[in-house]
Amino acid sequence: MQFVIDGLQKRFDKKEVLRGASFAFDFDKIYGLLGRNGAGKTTLFNCVNRDIRLDGGDFFFLGEDGSRRELKPQDVGYVLSTPTVPEFLTAREFLKFFLEINEGRITDPRTPDEYFARMRIAAEDRDRLMKDFSHGMKNKMQMLVNLIAEPTLFLLDEPLTSLDVVVSEEMKALLRQEKAGRVTILSTHLLDLALDLCDEIVLLKDGVLEPVDKSNLDEADFKEKILSALSEGESADA
Repeated sequence: MQFVIDGLQKRFDKKEVLRGASFAFDFDKIYGLLGRNGAGKTTLFNCVNRDIRLDGGDFFFLGEDGSRRELKPQDVGYVLSTPTVPEFLTAREFLKFFLEINEGRITDPRTPDEYFARMRIAAEDRDRLMKDFSHGMKNKMQMLVNLIAEPTLFLLDEPLTSLDVVVSEEMKALLRQEKAGRVTILSTHLLDLALDLCDEIVLLKDGVLEPVDKSNLDEADFKEKILSALSEGESADA
């Protein structure tokens, strides 16, 4: 099964951000969506999440038998670069509320403390107001509720960029553990992060998607080739 992006187009006034972007993403893999700041990575995610309207193209799931299925809202999990959590609630209150409203769609429900332990959220933090959480802690909560919802397509917009080393490694380990049964696409402008975490790398450059062959990792000039490709041309504001 694949998640297919077919000829996506998006323009803001006179600026064309996506210019017929196409790619087929295989299930059970983490893809690094690599591009310069402003290349259009967030725009691509917002189009797929239907937060903004496309100007052209389509996206869908493609079965092994060639059948197409449209994405439903519950198919998509979206972790934003800036965490959005209800800061007036404690972590436990937020998690219990999320579990209650999604009771019918969670296939293997656990207790809140089991979920907290899975995300390595310390006992002393579970009953704190989230307004007092660090950026990394808010990011953990955002990641947790998305994983509980078991999305078929998991979009992560620069989720690890501002985390400390320990939390970043925890999140990478969790993503590797949870990649089965879904397509995970992580956008980043950090080449080393993409090479470390992702099974495949896709460049977003000049509004189109281009695959990168990771079999060339041993070449001395591999990184330089990618960096050169990213630095060519003019980036879009998106």
